[in-house]
Amino acid sequence: MGRDGQLPLFETKAAKGRILFGLYAVSTFVGICLICVYRLTHLPEEGEVGRWPWIGLFLSELGYILYWFITVTVRLKPIYRYTFKDRLTQRYEKVLPGIDIFVCTANPIIEPPTMVINTVLSVMAYDYPPEKLSVYLSDDGGSCLTFYALLEASQFSKIWLPFCKKFKVEPRCPEAYFSSTSEPHHDDTLMAEEWSSIKILIDGRDIKAMDVEGQPLPTLVYLSREKRPKYAHNFKAGAMNALIRVSSRISNGEIILNVDCDMYSNNSESVKDALCFLMDEETGREIAYVQFPQCFNNITKNDLYASSLNVIMEVELAGFDSNGGPCYIGTGCFHRRETLCGKKYDMECEREQTTRNNDGKIEESASVLEETCKVLASCSYEDNTQWGKEMGLKYGCPVEDVLTGLSIQCRGWKSIYFTPERKAFLGVAPTTLLQSLIQHKRWSEGDFQIFLSSYCPFTYGHKRIPLKLQISYCIFLLWAPNCLPTLYYVAIPSLCLLKGISLFPKISSLWILPFAYVMSSSCAYSLGEFIWCGGTLLGWWNDQRMWVFKRTTSHFFGFSEAILKQLGFSRSSFAVTSKVADEEESKRFEQEVMEFGAASPMFTILATLALLNLFTFVGGIKRVIIDMQAQVLDSLLLQILLCGVLVLMNLPVYHGLFFRKDATRMPCSVTYQSIAFALLACSLALY
Repeated sequence: MGRDGQLPLFETKAAKGRILFGLYAVSTFVGICLICVYRLTHLPEEGEVGRWPWIGLFLSELGYILYWFITVTVRLKPIYRYTFKDRLTQRYEKVLPGIDIFVCTANPIIEPPTMVINTVLSVMAYDYPPEKLSVYLSDDGGSCLTFYALLEASQFSKIWLPFCKKFKVEPRCPEAYFSSTSEPHHDDTLMAEEWSSIKILIDGRDIKAMDVEGQPLPTLVYLSREKRPKYAHNFKAGAMNALIRVSSRISNGEIILNVDCDMYSNNSESVKDALCFLMDEETGREIAYVQFPQCFNNITKNDLYASSLNVIMEVELAGFDSNGGPCYIGTGCFHRRETLCGKKYDMECEREQTTRNNDGKIEESASVLEETCKVLASCSYEDNTQWGKEMGLKYGCPVEDVLTGLSIQCRGWKSIYFTPERKAFLGVAPTTLLQSLIQHKRWSEGDFQIFLSSYCPFTYGHKRIPLKLQISYCIFLLWAPNCLPTLYYVAIPSLCLLKGISLFPKISSLWILPFAYVMSSSCAYSLGEFIWCGGTLLGWWNDQRMWVFKRTTSHFFGFSEAILKQLGFSRSSFAVTSKVADEEESKRFEQEVMEFGAASPMFTILATLALLNLFTFVGGIKRVIIDMQAQVLDSLLLQILLCGVLVLMNLPVYHGLFFRKDATRMPCSVTYQSIAFALLACSLALY
């Protein structure tokens, strides 16, 4: 029973199977301790050949142990939420708050207007009073194509919205309607550096703004903020802050939902789900935002590029919620407007009423509002203000969403993670290997920047958020530095194999048991967790491959960029992931054929490491066969197995290097460079 005898609007349940997880964690910890004892007691003597590789491997294992401890902290007691929308409707149907929905797009070529408009129409069709919905599209590309597509959508909404509500359509995304519209491939003449426009396409206050059945339509606003070369526009964060200011003048909804332009609404009741948390009588006033999972509609059966993020969405963010509240992931999030504007949580917030009195509506005409709001969206408006610092989304970081969420939590607010039975939002995952690697490079770079900055959870969050939540943030913030132990483990044991230097216990030794147990238990747990999250056995194998690929390329470049930025040699950038693929690319993606094609430094690293392990694996097998001594096999078997697993993981790379003849094979320049680098490394190891 909640406050004032009211039943709560949501309930929280702990995940099942925690005893089994505890047994796994404790037993693995014992195995890890034994591995450390072995490393310290069997350290090669001063002057022995394998001393420094041994020390390096031990330091790498310590890095893995630290990160393992963080993952266990996150997974100790994940929680899951369940809402009671019927209770919400019974109590607050007449006083539901206004909802402002922000959709951001930046480039009409890689984010096609048809996709953007699908998202806009899907959120306009929420099962919610339309007079309390306002949808804002921020177009940083200043595209006339996007504008006129939205103008057309405003007319189509008069038919589409009543159709969805009458027949209870799910999802409410009219993709089929737009699929026949061809996309021009020429440059958009209105994508200028100096361009600004605000248009209220549907004014929800206008009594004439009705659908074909005479029901009111949601407010629909197009915004292309002013951008000039001499002013930093701050990418998505800048667009969001402009939307916050403009919407405060037009509709001023108490709740703000932001979605990426490809993340269409897949559940028309998501707004009510979020309000069950934000309007709960007992704890609602302390909740700043409700984060929904980021899900995708184009994931193949075995998820070739590990793009589904299922384990992160199903397990890790649920663990965040248990440890103090999920981070903000930039899309599919319902915010309380005042928290985005910099307000701190205190007892005064607790005493405020849950809903606001919106009787004082703005009386200006749409044309007057448009002119007024141009000032709010001008490039110079934020000069000498707190926007991007203490107000709005934070600037200066590629992952402004994570940083903004952390700062909100450090101001005393709480957050909620909610995974509905029917997915709330569906987007588009990368369809090529390079897209996926570049996306993770940006994420890992931005996360590590936060860790190195004054916003590090252990300093900025000290005494502001729970220690468990500070540790939980590190599961993402330490992605980048994890490249170092992974690169070492992928390369050094294999190179030592060429010279017969053993870095692991003999198979005949009892010391092999903790190594075997930790490896097998970790793989078994990882596989079980992946299957529980809806994956397949082959999908898990693809996930392990991409784990290695990302750590040796994306996270390595992210780590390097973050360090260079700290030293003042680099500046933050924002790469928009392409949301469109041609027919051949889509076909290969559906067939789960790995795509290379581009001459990228990331592919050079991947190919070099793949060939290095192939050469050393053959060399190790040759050494065992030539020596024909059981002692050699006994001491090197674990290294040979490790090298063999890496060779199996890299089979698609070998295929792209030597066997494929299509346009998306590994480029010849990458092939020649990687062969040269791998042979050079092997030669130096044998020297």
